[in-house]
Amino acid sequence: MRRGEVTPGSAWALVTGAGSGIGRCYALRLAALGYRLCLAGERRERLEAVRDEVLEAAARDGRAATAEVRVEAIDLARIGAAEELHARTRAAGIEPDVVVNNAGIFSFCDLVDTPSERVERIVLLHDLTLTKLCRLYAAEMIGRGVRGRILNMSSFSLWMPFPGLSLYSASKAYVRAFSVSFAKEVHERELRVTAVCPAGVATDLYGLPPRWQRIGLRLGVLISADACARRGLAALWRGRRTIVPDWWNRALIPLCKILPLWALRPLRRFTMQFQK
Repeated sequence: MRRGEVTPGSAWALVTGAGSGIGRCYALRLAALGYRLCLAGERRERLEAVRDEVLEAAARDGRAATAEVRVEAIDLARIGAAEELHARTRAAGIEPDVVVNNAGIFSFCDLVDTPSERVERIVLLHDLTLTKLCRLYAAEMIGRGVRGRILNMSSFSLWMPFPGLSLYSASKAYVRAFSVSFAKEVHERELRVTAVCPAGVATDLYGLPPRWQRIGLRLGVLISADACARRGLAALWRGRRTIVPDWWNRALIPLCKILPLWALRPLRRFTMQFQK
């Protein structure tokens, strides 16, 4: 069997932010490995489109009898969202062996110009909801005695505390720090936790039009959403605590840490037009 593969239909996987981009690719790959899926996100129509895509692929591969996809439309960027999602899955009899905390909100804007509501939603979604989901589902996995896996999406921007990224990069820095520490806490209980820290990914998250996404892919500045999902899952199956997809991004980390403010000023003047 392939790494991470299970007997078709024998285990559940939960993916948040599964309606598009990297989350969609996580869902497709987990389904191909034999998992039944619970897809959570804010926009039901997008989740249902991914559900249909998963079921069509299962039918083509002769796995229709074991394929199952449940959709949970829910706003995770609010207090109590983690408990609500957990309660929904328990009521439906869903006990995931794999949880992918992928839901995210990108923000490129000076903090003083960012609406208070957006600040709250980013911190709630990236940090509070993610932490509570880890706690709830990890406790459930330990109680069932399964070798559970939890993947948390961080970001390369945690090494880039640049102007306009203060809120986003700090919220993602928490995800990595929490995930690495939490992974050590639950290691002896047979749970594995991985933080994935991608740099540029060709998705709609950053507001890039499709043309610029294609150009970024050709230049190697961006990686595809599927490549990010593939590498994230590979790290999860291997029990890695953290991973930065692409070696050249890892090589840039020391440079990002020491880049002086005077070197950032020209970049800041150019990027101010993109802040929103």
